[in-house]
Amino acid sequence: MISDLKPYPKMKDTGLPWVDQVPSHWKLVPNRALLSKRKVLVGDRHTGYRLLSLTKAGVIVRDISSGRGKFSADMGTSQEVREGDLVFCLFDVPETPRTVGLSKHHGMITGAYTVFECKDNQLARFLEAFYIAMDDRKLLSPLYSGLRNTIPPPVLLGQKTPLPPVPEQAAIVRFLDHADRKMRRYIRAKQKLIKLLEEQKQAIIHRAVTRGLDPNVPLKPSGVEWLGDVPEHWKVAKLGRFIELTTGFPFRSDGFTQDAEDIRLLRGVNISPGKIRWTDVVRWPLSEGDKFSAFDLQVGDIVLGMDRPIIQRGTRIARVNEPDVPALLLQRVARIRPLRELHGDYLSLLLAGKSFADYLTPIFTGVSVPHLSPEQIKSLRFTLPPSDEQSQIVRWAAEHTKKTTAAITIAENEIILLREYRTRLIADVVTGKLDVREAAALLLDEDQELPTIDELDDISEPEEDDLDDLDEGTEDPES
Repeated sequence: MISDLKPYPKMKDTGLPWVDQVPSHWKLVPNRALLSKRKVLVGDRHTGYRLLSLTKAGVIVRDISSGRGKFSADMGTSQEVREGDLVFCLFDVPETPRTVGLSKHHGMITGAYTVFECKDNQLARFLEAFYIAMDDRKLLSPLYSGLRNTIPPPVLLGQKTPLPPVPEQAAIVRFLDHADRKMRRYIRAKQKLIKLLEEQKQAIIHRAVTRGLDPNVPLKPSGVEWLGDVPEHWKVAKLGRFIELTTGFPFRSDGFTQDAEDIRLLRGVNISPGKIRWTDVVRWPLSEGDKFSAFDLQVGDIVLGMDRPIIQRGTRIARVNEPDVPALLLQRVARIRPLRELHGDYLSLLLAGKSFADYLTPIFTGVSVPHLSPEQIKSLRFTLPPSDEQSQIVRWAAEHTKKTTAAITIAENEIILLREYRTRLIADVVTGKLDVREAAALLLDEDQELPTIDELDDISEPEEDDLDDLDEGTEDPES
């Protein structure tokens, strides 16, 4: 169906810097005719509202009890959000994971965001899709101003949005909902497959790093719940005796740069289970780098995110590889360098497993942002096989998980490609590059057989694990 979509026969220039042409019958309508800014502080009524957050997955309900992300100390400064309102993050636009979302919930959100009401839900859904397409490619950059790359609400309201006729808006929304449901079903299936493969891989590794490779070796109680019985000839010791632990420097945020020539700072949000992701980068001036050489990263280092170290996909722990350097440690990130007879590859296998994550969870401290202290890391009791056995275990684990790892990589890449395709499809449809009117008319019966979006809410976006809402120190750029 999607392959049969055709372009519109006649196009016209828009004069807009982010959309050059649209179908000739579409109108260019000022946003002030479509949206009106609304800010109602909840004040003392905040206990009666659910806390919301704008994420890559849209406007979601926050679970305060989970401890995920940051929370304002004064909930009374939050503002009301109603079902059908559009929420915009109009500051730090190049860095924010998502600039716009349509709320399906009634609740409250931090006052630093901008809330708009729209005259009807269908229009709101079209506008959400349009501005998501603009946000995905960061095409609103001509509207940024100031050090925080802010779009003042009056500037946004003064811009024009290409708007199709009402029946065509409905067709576009219907088509995109249908395509999104189909792609979500596929993504969900791949994510379930990845989860099963990861569990299989971790079970293989856990047995090797806690029991060794000889099934007949005599065992002894380790005295450590998450390890159980271990080979008699292995040591059980505190990790601090065998590592050099360094935590990051509290670099000032007002000194951050976006200059590609400067040094990257490694933050907790950059550390995913098993890998470092540089999708959201802050930097420090290269000229000052030598002053902080004690906080540099070297290939082979193990890094651990100390704030909210356990996320949906596992422990925020990874090895530093060649593409990750040069970089410096920002505070709340631990750098672990094995010493003496402890091998880095063996330690990585041990700390990256689910059993270690289960061990960590109950020892977090902190309410708003659960975290680990250096002392907790160093006091961890772990198993230490002889040096030659560590090498054998690492080689054995790599060989026996090779096929599983390859299958996981293929599934992850398929999800990445599908998400990229979805991004491109939304952009092409809402900007009038593809005509979906005939295709949407054929969907009414087929849509009855597909699950609703709500039934697929277990699908996670990568950014959901990096939920990091505005804390009490954030200034409202509108004030």
